[in-house]
Amino acid sequence: MIELTDTNAAAIAAEFVRARTRAGSPAMGMVMTLVIAAEEEVAEDAMRAARAASHEHPARVLGVILGDGRGHPVVNAQVGTGSGWTGETALIRLQGEVVKHPESVVLPLLLPDSPVAIWWPAHPPADPAGDPLGKLAQRRITDAAAASRNKTRAIHDQCKAYAKGNTDLAWTRLTPWRALLAAALDQQHLKVTAAAITSERISPSADLLGAWLASRLKVKVARSTSRGPGITEVVLETREGPIRISRSDGKLATFTSPGSPDRPVALKRRELPELLAEELRRLDEDDIYAATATYLARSRVTT
Repeated sequence: MIELTDTNAAAIAAEFVRARTRAGSPAMGMVMTLVIAAEEEVAEDAMRAARAASHEHPARVLGVILGDGRGHPVVNAQVGTGSGWTGETALIRLQGEVVKHPESVVLPLLLPDSPVAIWWPAHPPADPAGDPLGKLAQRRITDAAAASRNKTRAIHDQCKAYAKGNTDLAWTRLTPWRALLAAALDQQHLKVTAAAITSERISPSADLLGAWLASRLKVKVARSTSRGPGITEVVLETREGPIRISRSDGKLATFTSPGSPDRPVALKRRELPELLAEELRRLDEDDIYAATATYLARSRVTT
């Protein structure tokens, strides 16, 4: 990693070229730019997760830390390649007036003719699509579960501000649950009459799952509380009997359906790099998430 102090976007871009030359690879096959807008206290963990995700999605990763917005503008950066990265990386710290215009530093560093994704590991803006950095991206990733307080309000706020390209990792965590439930109904074609979710008291993923089930199945969804971790049980009631997925340890679930013996199903809680990698696989609009977010935004907020 090369340290650049009191620098600018042009110098950071030039250092990318020098780093590629030193590595003997003028073209590194990067497929996108990933911008990470993070606070200092979470930046290291976020960059570590992005490094793991970059093994699937070689990218130019720009970590942007917004500091104190007062005083003379200062841009400091750490730029490099290698060290476990499959592309290029820069961790950029902004101070002073430039904090109010971070896009002026980031825009010249975006890879030409390739998509841009932005991820807020914590404390996302109220309107990601209207944020100066968010406007640069086709994919905007937030995580209501990382909010320091009132996670329920956080996911409702993100749903209310939904715009094409927005997503939240609380939704990504539901992919295995939704796949199991959809497969169960595809196999047996049962009419669902009610649904119930058991989870930790505060779970943005459970909020989204409830909205998804209610909007798709047109049934009431009951909520109850467990010690977790995360979602521990989902039950779909049918006239033939319940379809139930129970997971008490965050690793292995028991799948129950009418007329069939119980069977174990791998349903491990996934780590952050895997969640991030999944979201970077698609840059088109997620129509199901859009419909679910709209439904949840219209529902009553509970805290």
